[in-house]
Amino acid sequence: MKRIAMLGSGFIGRFYADSLQGQRSKDKIVMIYSRREEAAQQFAKDYQCEHITTDMEAAIAHPDVDVVCISLPNNLHEPAVMLCCKHKKAVITTKPLGRNAAEAKRMLEAVEAAGIFNGYLEDLVYTPKFIKAYESVKNGALGRILWAKSRETHPGPHSDWFWDIEKAGGGCILDLGCHCVEITRSFIGKDIKPVEVMCWADTQVKPIDAEDHSIGLIKYENGAIAQFEVSWTFRGGLDLRDEVMGTEGTIWINNFLRTGLEMFTTGKGADYVAEKAESNSGWLFPVGDEINDLGYNHMFTDMFNSMEKGVEPRETFYDGYIVNAVLDAAYKSAKTKQWEPVILDIWRGQTGLSKESHLINYDDNYYLVKEEVTHYGAKKVILKNKATGVIEEKILE
Repeated sequence: MKRIAMLGSGFIGRFYADSLQGQRSKDKIVMIYSRREEAAQQFAKDYQCEHITTDMEAAIAHPDVDVVCISLPNNLHEPAVMLCCKHKKAVITTKPLGRNAAEAKRMLEAVEAAGIFNGYLEDLVYTPKFIKAYESVKNGALGRILWAKSRETHPGPHSDWFWDIEKAGGGCILDLGCHCVEITRSFIGKDIKPVEVMCWADTQVKPIDAEDHSIGLIKYENGAIAQFEVSWTFRGGLDLRDEVMGTEGTIWINNFLRTGLEMFTTGKGADYVAEKAESNSGWLFPVGDEINDLGYNHMFTDMFNSMEKGVEPRETFYDGYIVNAVLDAAYKSAKTKQWEPVILDIWRGQTGLSKESHLINYDDNYYLVKEEVTHYGAKKVILKNKATGVIEEKILE
């Protein structure tokens, strides 16, 4: 059993607690830290926590605590991580790791210098659908990955600090783009270096200083490209969709909307439907097992099993740092309207890659462009002459 200090008693802390004390069951939240005494007391009552405090260091340093789970606003991640390093406590933290790559790098270097377990709680690369798709990609079902796209849009986050650019560090790019970058990076290959980003961002609806809508492209060293779409202006609930395209196939994933469960209600007696659902009447799209379908169960199982085995989890602070570096480039590109390089002071993947050849040999004289069967039954190939470059069509049958 691992004894956990939960830092933060709000929306994400409760999602985490529901999972932590659910699937594995043997792990226990023994300490709750909150900035508000009444919130800490209510959390302790709901999850049977033995210890309550409004002193962050006291929560982390407590002798009953083995693992610290950070579910705090973005500006408090670094102070909390540094205290975990000071007291040599294993630490797992919600996304994004930092408000920028500089913060993330300091945290990464600190946990590694302290020699403590570190896990990056990126739940959306632990969803059952993602895991199934990822295994297919890893096993070669899609061939060479050319393009990966991830979309997360909804009407906006739940807590006031998200809307404060100083506390949050940014708007929807940082809040939602961190998910999309790690999802697409995982499909393309986490050892493939992201090299540059082109991003559009604007504040279209919300009366805030940060962006509420953004679209970006990320080029990778091997020629693959990733795309993210993020918004706090989308009406209709929480839309989580991923797409992957390779030389041999395609995968489409809908993680949250239109997942096969639909319900109509007048609203009488209806209450909570799903995260960020905008209505409790009319045609609704509940999620069968929200905690599991959003990846929390698989994520924490990986984290705690990895602790017990003494190995790194799938997602570490290093991954969080890479994501922050990509998003820094996105923010810069949104201002300059140009492709901006991803600055990585720390890179542990492959280097010196180049775009793979797109030329497919048909025979000694031709490259294959396409082969098909027409609607009238003819089989044909479209070829490129290696010597002349001329495109030719040949009917086979």
